[in-house]
Amino acid sequence: MADEENLEQPQPLTVTDTDATAPAPKKGTSPANGKSGTLRTKAKKAEPASGKAKSRRYSDTERAEKLAQIETRASEGETLKAAIKEAGISEQTFYQWKRAAGAAEEPRAKAEASVDTLADLVALEEENMRLRVQLAEKLRAENAELRKRLGLD
Repeated sequence: MADEENLEQPQPLTVTDTDATAPAPKKGTSPANGKSGTLRTKAKKAEPASGKAKSRRYSDTERAEKLAQIETRASEGETLKAAIKEAGISEQTFYQWKRAAGAAEEPRAKAEASVDTLADLVALEEENMRLRVQLAEKLRAENAELRKRLGLD
């Protein structure tokens, strides 16, 4: 019966910290230009304290120079790994640059090959005509000699 009496009077609700937590505010607001997403700012790259090499971009000429330097050292008898290490790049970087350089030279090589192929084709056709003329002259000479021997001339 005591429960019936308590129903008539509302009990005040108490909220503890463990019962409900306020949602964390959203990080980053929508930028002023109207695009959705987080607001990104350009942060300056700090030098890593772990001792890893600093990320660097090389120009095409620097890449070509480093590749040439590695190739010359390797041709002088130094191991490829040692030459790559002395150039200051990783093996993976070396092979990526080498593949990219090969892909860049491939269209040039194809163009040169097509020109060479065309020039070779013309040279072969000229040689073929020259050989046909020689063969015809030789056959005429043999026919003439056979006719003389047979007395048909």
